[in-house]
Amino acid sequence: MKRIKDMVAEANEVVSHAAASDMMALHSQEGVTFVDLRDPRELERDGMIPGAFHCPRGMLEFWIDPESPYAKPQFQSGDRFVFYCASGWRSALSARAAQEMGLENVWHINDGFSAWKKAGGPVGDKPEKS
Repeated sequence: MKRIKDMVAEANEVVSHAAASDMMALHSQEGVTFVDLRDPRELERDGMIPGAFHCPRGMLEFWIDPESPYAKPQFQSGDRFVFYCASGWRSALSARAAQEMGLENVWHINDGFSAWKKAGGPVGDKPEKS
């Protein structure tokens, strides 16, 4: 059986990543989209990075593929994407999947939203659905 820690390590070998404290410099920059991959309950409980786009992990591939009936325009923007989850595991796997699907300029926060909060990064409430 392949273990999740091995899958995350393999993903980190092929995708760009950095610590939350380093990624803070990209927050609110033009052409950078932060993508929150956490479950909606996590967003309700812990908040999220202000301005981030929420994409539940289970929908990522469907939302990236422009031919999918679920495709989201955010993933066709040409922006630099910074994926994050709670601790950096889901975001590592997600960044690898996105990269394999042809999405360019994908990074992930390797120590996750928990490290973002500890480092003093801005945190806001989950936005209301429009």
